[in-house]
Amino acid sequence: MMTKFRTPLPRSLYGRAALILIVPILTIQLVFSLQFIQRHYEGVTEQLSRGVALELGYLINIYETEPERAGSVADALDFELVAPADWGFTTDRRDFWDLSGRALIQTLDATLPLRAVDLQYDNREVRLLFETVRGPINIEVNRRRVSASNPHQLLVLMIITSILMTVIAFLFLSNQLRPIARLARAAEAFGKGRTIPYRPRGALEVRAAGNAFLDMRHRIERYIEQRTLMLSGISHDLRTPLTRMKLELSMMDDPGAADLLNDVQEMERLVDEFLAFSRGDATEVVTRVDVSGLVDQVVANARRSDQPVTAGHIEQGAMLLIRPQAVTRALENLVNNATRYGTKARVSLLLSDRAMRLVVEDDGPGIPAERREEALTPFSRLGSERDPNRGGGVGLGLAIAADIARSHGGHLRLSESPDLGGLRAEIVLAR
Repeated sequence: MMTKFRTPLPRSLYGRAALILIVPILTIQLVFSLQFIQRHYEGVTEQLSRGVALELGYLINIYETEPERAGSVADALDFELVAPADWGFTTDRRDFWDLSGRALIQTLDATLPLRAVDLQYDNREVRLLFETVRGPINIEVNRRRVSASNPHQLLVLMIITSILMTVIAFLFLSNQLRPIARLARAAEAFGKGRTIPYRPRGALEVRAAGNAFLDMRHRIERYIEQRTLMLSGISHDLRTPLTRMKLELSMMDDPGAADLLNDVQEMERLVDEFLAFSRGDATEVVTRVDVSGLVDQVVANARRSDQPVTAGHIEQGAMLLIRPQAVTRALENLVNNATRYGTKARVSLLLSDRAMRLVVEDDGPGIPAERREEALTPFSRLGSERDPNRGGGVGLGLAIAADIARSHGGHLRLSESPDLGGLRAEIVLAR
């Protein structure tokens, strides 16, 4: 089985932008450092070593021909001459990280009768063992004369400058990405039914996106307000003739008046459900409430209406930013559905680190898994037992609950109840 390869990149925009910023800087520093080290340590050291090699050759020649003058010549050339030399080894010694030492040994070996070079005896000195016609001699040379001095200063300066500029770039990057994060928070809050203050800031493209979001939010709010006013007028216009019909039918002695009165009441109920679904309680103010108290109140109201509803596990002190009337309506719709199609219902409130779940379970016929998505669409009735003429609903209970859950940034999930065997409806809200 083949697994999909995933590039190990940061998921956030800030992390990816920071990576785009850091990788070129590190690459430039690495290439520059390697090139600088190679040229500075090897090139400069070779040049200095060739100059010192000429002086060493002259001193060796004086020592072999005029040994009495060798001491004064060594002092004049700033060398320390020890003759005869007494070394316990005849192999080169250097630290493996000593890059300039390698170039130094190679250059001197190519021009002088060297037997060994000791670069570990003293970091500030170079001990050279030569084989001459008068025997082995030891010459000590100041290390600064044959290798590059203080090359680390440029590297340290480069690293410090790079760190400083990276910090400044991070601050600038954070300042540029902060308006995007504010726009995301404003859009997320509006998707959950909350309107938070937002003012476009940042670059021109971010400001354009922010202004487009504000225009969209204003249009949606204006549309919701106009729709609410229109539906309020329709509700008033429909209720007036229905109320007049109810009064007239209640005063009639005709035996068929009772059936007509029931029809009028059914029409009034249908109108209320249609208006409730269209309105959606989108204009309700979002407040922080104790959802456990809200659930307890819904269960208590259902019991007062002689509905077979019991309370399951209810977490206490569950505070959340919601529209309480809308969530109450959604929960009541689920309870009404559960008691309409089952003989008992159970309401629970479950909490996790990231979500809050309002669960309503029943022992009814349930909904097949392949038709649960269809059940969430408005005016969807899945069977004859859900016929409104036979006591069923109009197919809006689950749709209203799902719409309210989505308006809070959550969703409605349908499954089979493991305990009661019927339908399990969960309103999942992010904490």
